[in-house]
Amino acid sequence: MTTTVQITSPAGEKGDSIVLPDAIFDVQANIALMHQVVVAQLAAARQGTHSTKTRGEVSGGGKKPYRQKGTGRARQGSTRSPQFVGGGISHGPVPHKYLQRTPKKMKAAALRGALSDRARGGNIHVLSSLVEGDKPSTKVAISALAHVSTAKNVLVVIAREDVAGWKSLRNAENVHLIASDQLNTYDVLKSDDVVFTEQSLNDFLIFAKAQAAVIETELELAVEEAIAEVLVAEVLEEAIEEAVVEAALEEAIAEDNASAADPTEEESK
Repeated sequence: MTTTVQITSPAGEKGDSIVLPDAIFDVQANIALMHQVVVAQLAAARQGTHSTKTRGEVSGGGKKPYRQKGTGRARQGSTRSPQFVGGGISHGPVPHKYLQRTPKKMKAAALRGALSDRARGGNIHVLSSLVEGDKPSTKVAISALAHVSTAKNVLVVIAREDVAGWKSLRNAENVHLIASDQLNTYDVLKSDDVVFTEQSLNDFLIFAKAQAAVIETELELAVEEAIAEVLVAEVLEEAIEEAVVEAALEEAIAEDNASAADPTEEESK
């Protein structure tokens, strides 16, 4: 199913239509894959610097608080034990990374699924630009968005060199700005509508095509490396088998020569 979107000007005038590529905007969404990619992205955003001190790291507490016996209270060796206020923490969090490795191919497939879901719902829009000219204007940019979307949360994909657009919407409420080469599954799914500028859509399609070519090249190289490893393993296996056979033949020849050189041994046998 071909998805067609009309290009709207900042003044709200409808212009030419643009056909969204089926390879990106009309694919089957893999919900499990999108979930995995989003979880990995959120995990990567965590700093992982949480930390607590154990009883050995807390300052003080070197002196026994009171004598071992005769007080009627439970014996204690340090006021920095976990049961004391101001003491150490048992089994507390320690700094560690939350990074999850996600292959590029999975990220790209998840993004295609998210964009396809938004396109099928009619939530992909294209503006010719956010403002007319090079002068930033938040009022004009918000008015332009209102012509194509009334959603509460809007993701605006903008070209990096569109300085006027960045300045116009950087403080707008319920609007998330992102560069075309930073578009990701999480931001697409979090937003109700996705609005491209005409330039950012072209940049994104070029970037996606180049990324697909890189992934395909990496896949081909990986396949070639795997084939080369298999061939090397086969050659080594054949060489080992030949070496074993040659060693066995040499051993047999040596035994025959030894038997021929010592006739007494043959007679004793």
